Amino acid sequence: MKTRNFRYISLFWCTAASAVMVTSSCKKEFLAPKPLSFFTPDQTYNSPAGMQSALETLNANLRDEFFGDSAPMLTESIFSDVAVEGTTDKTTPAQDLNVRITPTAELNNNDYTKVRWYWIQWYKGIRYANTIIARINNVKWDSDAQKNQVLGAAYFHRAYRYYRLVHEFGDVPCILKEETAPNVAYHTVKREVILKQMKADLEQAEKMTSNTVAKGEVTSGAVSHLLAKVDLALGLFDDAIAAASHAIDGSPFKLMTQRFGSTAGDATRNVIWDLHRPDSKAAGNNTEVLYLVLDRESLSSAVQYGSQLMRNCTPFYALANTILTPGKRKTGITDAVSAEFPLTLWYGRGIGRYRGTWYSTHDIWTDNTDLRHAPGNWMNMTDLVYNNPGLKDATKGDPDWYGKNLEQFTKDNVTSRFLNGARDTIRCWFGWPHYKVFIGNGKTAADKWWSPPRGTNTDWYVFRLAETYLIRAEAYVWKGQQALAMADINQVRARAQAELLKDASQVDIGTVLDERARELYWEEARKTELTRIAYIFAQTGKAAPNGKTYSLANFSTNNYFYDRIMEKNDFYNKGVITNSGNYFTMSPYHVLWPIPDADIKLNIEWHMNQNLGYAGSETNIPADDQITQ
Repeated sequence: MKTRNFRYISLFWCTAASAVMVTSSCKKEFLAPKPLSFFTPDQTYNSPAGMQSALETLNANLRDEFFGDSAPMLTESIFSDVAVEGTTDKTTPAQDLNVRITPTAELNNNDYTKVRWYWIQWYKGIRYANTIIARINNVKWDSDAQKNQVLGAAYFHRAYRYYRLVHEFGDVPCILKEETAPNVAYHTVKREVILKQMKADLEQAEKMTSNTVAKGEVTSGAVSHLLAKVDLALGLFDDAIAAASHAIDGSPFKLMTQRFGSTAGDATRNVIWDLHRPDSKAAGNNTEVLYLVLDRESLSSAVQYGSQLMRNCTPFYALANTILTPGKRKTGITDAVSAEFPLTLWYGRGIGRYRGTWYSTHDIWTDNTDLRHAPGNWMNMTDLVYNNPGLKDATKGDPDWYGKNLEQFTKDNVTSRFLNGARDTIRCWFGWPHYKVFIGNGKTAADKWWSPPRGTNTDWYVFRLAETYLIRAEAYVWKGQQALAMADINQVRARAQAELLKDASQVDIGTVLDERARELYWEEARKTELTRIAYIFAQTGKAAPNGKTYSLANFSTNNYFYDRIMEKNDFYNKGVITNSGNYFTMSPYHVLWPIPDADIKLNIEWHMNQNLGYAGSETNIPADDQITQ
């Protein structure tokens, strides 16, 4: 945190004005501020346009979680029940979490993990928001409404980042003012103290913001949505219901249940497909979006290569000598975009970083009517075909298999399907939600980012109304009002044409988590939400679906987060080993990530705590029960 703080002291203005993203460094010369342009804060933050530019930088800072190769959202996902890191040709990826996740480890690298990315980027966003809040009265506003919209959005962005930080790292430093000098005396503040402050800020922001803003800007509905999550985290379930209801009942928000967008006329598709097309997310008639981030190639802050979801989240089916035809002359799959069956154009050239668990790819799909798992929306490996043109050669190939669907790997046919022990079903054989992952047109390789096809620029949902219903459903579950919870879950299920839940007595937190997994692939920060729920069980002492009760007194060694993952994630709980020799391991203390050791060491004038379970926690002191500046 401080390394970035030193680098940007008094320099946030130039970053906000130009949306320049500057890399961090631990070199000593970066302790001294260096101007990046001729602007000064007073010159930039003296107009509505300057403030709007600052907000756009906050949007870009948040957007980067979802985009790029090995996007940070991958890290959130693999610390959960829904996925693991699927890369199997390296020893560095975060699979053996007991070994890889330490305070001194490489924590911000595509081939390792992005734990420290969150620490750096969330505090960067907090710094941006604090500058806007501190300078809000330096501007001559056209109206109070204009001023309030900007201030409310800044409160939202700050609260969003603290909500994430306290469920990723627990008790953390809390900065609520613009810092104009290096700070080496940060205090660790209790999680609940920070959440209470964010609740107060969001309650103000809810009144300041409007729903009639441009797509990509913070709506009042988005503020209410986040406020409901903060209320849940504080155990204020009635407040959470009220906040969620404010978004659900707010004009113009409603679930998209009818065909719309550029694919509305395609009879082979459906509303689920429409909802997740790149050009539909920010469409004017999309009433489901509460808050999204924009990523267009025309934007100065556009992410290079865009989403890269098709690289991160689809199997590495073209990996040599892994998926071969069953015939006598075994041939692999080609990833050539010029092939007669161009699988990479149709589905993307994946490398299997995000490897869904059996729970998320099989167990939660309980009926055949759910559009989210319907043919065309969801892809299974047996939907792909053997496409190598060499198969058509009768003397050297195996024409009978050309164009036929892949056969399911089984124990009985393993020797006829794979050579040299390269039967990598971790990385190369799993299903995925094509309707979410596919970012492109599937017809041409002309797009400059499609070499090979991996995705391109696209807007992305951060909050949409389907999740708001599931937030309110969760609050009802905590209150023991299962019938109301079931009604909200069924709102989401009905839109997907899934079978409706009928027995309210069976609805519990697991039911909500299952529906979140179906609906919010690559949208929800799954680790954050599981940790939040684990805290609620520990705070309330309520019995979990597994029959256990929990306490804050031993949270790092006995928590619902770990037990849920051990129940559902069949990699961490079975000692699976990769081709590179990595075991999949996890421990209860991974409910919280380690505070990066480098940032603790920079805090030379005060003590910053380390989370229990990690080296350095033995020197912890009580966290502050109030926020001091």
